[in-house]
Amino acid sequence: MLIIRHILAILIETIVNMSLDEVEEIMARKQNDDLLMEDELAAAFLTDEDTTTNSQTQTVSDEDNWDESENDFPGQLAVDVYESEEELIIKARTAGVDRNDLDVSISDGILTISGTLSSGDETNVKNWHIQECYWGEFSRTLALPVAVKEDGVKAELKDGVLTITFEKVKQEKATKIPVL
Repeated sequence: MLIIRHILAILIETIVNMSLDEVEEIMARKQNDDLLMEDELAAAFLTDEDTTTNSQTQTVSDEDNWDESENDFPGQLAVDVYESEEELIIKARTAGVDRNDLDVSISDGILTISGTLSSGDETNVKNWHIQECYWGEFSRTLALPVAVKEDGVKAELKDGVLTITFEKVKQEKATKIPVL
């Protein structure tokens, strides 16, 4: 958490200290594109010292890194986890995912939800203008916060929301043991 605060402080300080001319120069170079390239964004936030060190140590192109990291780290599925008196409920937005492309499993109190979100056929795409949606594999593994009956689970996919409902294990109240 301290590292994140430090990075945010550096970013804010850099943005505040950037002159309007520097921002306009970067924007002018990209007047025909909707998005700034990753290198230019990094350059806007790094000092000359940082960019020199970074360019010397980087030997693989950013495009190659993107392809590898996309395959190594599937997208992480956002979930809501809450409980009622009798049940533990987990909900996840899975709009556009076919139920056959979903895999839900549980073992020893660890729930795993994974699947694939397909954007369809993109073979005719000539040029992307904006691509903000995540397409591809996703996965989420989480430890359940309460004891549940793993054999009594229900999973339902309705209106793009996956709802997994577990029956909670009744925890008996602790019995006071007298010490002699």
